[in-house]
Amino acid sequence: MRSVRSKAIAAALVLGVAGVGAWQLLPATGGDAKGAIEVGTTDVVSSLDPAGAYDAGSWALYSNVYQSLLTLKTGSDTPIPDAASSCKFIGQKLTTYQCELRPDVKFSSGRAITAEDVKHSFDRIKAINSEQGPAPLFNTLESVKAEGRTVTFNLSARDATFPFKIATGAASIVDKDKYPAKALRTEEKVDGSGPYVLGAFKAGTSAELKPNENYLGQAKPAHAPVTVKYYEGSAELYKAWTDRQIDVAHRDMPPDVLAGLNPGLKDTRYQQSGGTETRSMVFNVRPGSAMEKEPVRRAVAAAIDRSKVSSQVYKSTVTPLYSLVPAGIGGHTTPFFDAFPEPSGTNAKNILKAGSVGGTVAFTLGFNVRGANEAEAQELKRQLDETGLFSVTLKPVEKWADFQKAYAAGEFDAYTIGWIADFPDADNFTAPLIGRDSSMNNAFSDKAIDELITRTQSFSHRAEAANDFREVQRLTAVHVPMLPIWQKKDYVMSRDAVSGAQYLSDGTGVWRLWELNWL
Repeated sequence: MRSVRSKAIAAALVLGVAGVGAWQLLPATGGDAKGAIEVGTTDVVSSLDPAGAYDAGSWALYSNVYQSLLTLKTGSDTPIPDAASSCKFIGQKLTTYQCELRPDVKFSSGRAITAEDVKHSFDRIKAINSEQGPAPLFNTLESVKAEGRTVTFNLSARDATFPFKIATGAASIVDKDKYPAKALRTEEKVDGSGPYVLGAFKAGTSAELKPNENYLGQAKPAHAPVTVKYYEGSAELYKAWTDRQIDVAHRDMPPDVLAGLNPGLKDTRYQQSGGTETRSMVFNVRPGSAMEKEPVRRAVAAAIDRSKVSSQVYKSTVTPLYSLVPAGIGGHTTPFFDAFPEPSGTNAKNILKAGSVGGTVAFTLGFNVRGANEAEAQELKRQLDETGLFSVTLKPVEKWADFQKAYAAGEFDAYTIGWIADFPDADNFTAPLIGRDSSMNNAFSDKAIDELITRTQSFSHRAEAANDFREVQRLTAVHVPMLPIWQKKDYVMSRDAVSGAQYLSDGTGVWRLWELNWL
């Protein structure tokens, strides 16, 4: 999903704490006694309607106020039942998937969830097909049938990744009586069945969450009320932390703050996990764009110095990335390093010359003004301009929603964007990024890549898809519709008085606020 945030699930957590033993203390009962736990983030909730959002901030909230049929437990990469009591493929073709609803699962209003609600939730995603929505994730979903407590998904092709997809925020179950079939819900309300009920919500400011007494699912019942506070940028998040306005901080502190984390910090515990959040430059290949021609894109790839972006902008809290599929995910390779082993203006010049591209290539680079994004864009511009081959005009956009609309409309020749896995499989770093009708909205399409992606989805034993994923990545480095720049660890900071922060995020796309409690 787009980030404004997987990691190898089996990777061990690295915990840095001031007073290590406090992690093991039992949490207090009756979380209300100390009031709401306040969690700060720079994420943005672009829509409260699951049919209208495919980004990290929105899905983080969905994890807590909605339910999906399946979910992922901490430390596991296997989907398990949540609102469903069981799910399975029917037959060996991997084109029919069936789930049985839990018998007593209810919305927070108390109304029983029906199979018709589930069908409605999926049908409207396809019908609305929002440019900012998750429809690309369900490219193989042909139809949904509801009968009694049974939901049957009919797929257009073999898709072994489908169970992962219905364990994401995209598959959030909504009340069919409250969410229109062919339009997004405009009220700033949520009618879901997650561990929490959304109370007051102020877009860009805060979301008040209270434990849902009707919750029935895989997660633990929520311990304490939580207030999520949304901040404009990393500096504002850090100030809120130092001013003690928040008890937990997640995504994203300034790079120098993350680089300075150590066990000696007073009243500060932190979790650092080997995450696979990635960031890339996406190229608009529409006719008339400066990036329409492949040699231009390849020249940019040849000139970029990822190590300087990592060390100078992010203080080495990110790692240079040479593939769409990050390290820690099965199928990871390094095709961009193989094709462009060292940043080279000379190599870039030769690529342009061989492609009959003369003169200085002028292009616009869009970015959302959050965290270190502006410093990153300035560094990329400096590197490219200094080759004498490019003239980059930066196009900053303050609001995340405006940025999404702008790149979807093709307003930039290129733009930078983060990506956080919806589920821990290489498919999620390929199909929604470079596949047909991708969520990047850059007009790129390649028949060979699409055929390979379809074939990778047919393997129930995911390791068998590794060779095809390698070829997808190789072709990506040939055509360069996107240029991977870095991948990042995941950091969570919390106060001594809060327990459970080590379980908040593990790279599965689930934000487990219900694990938080007062000690």
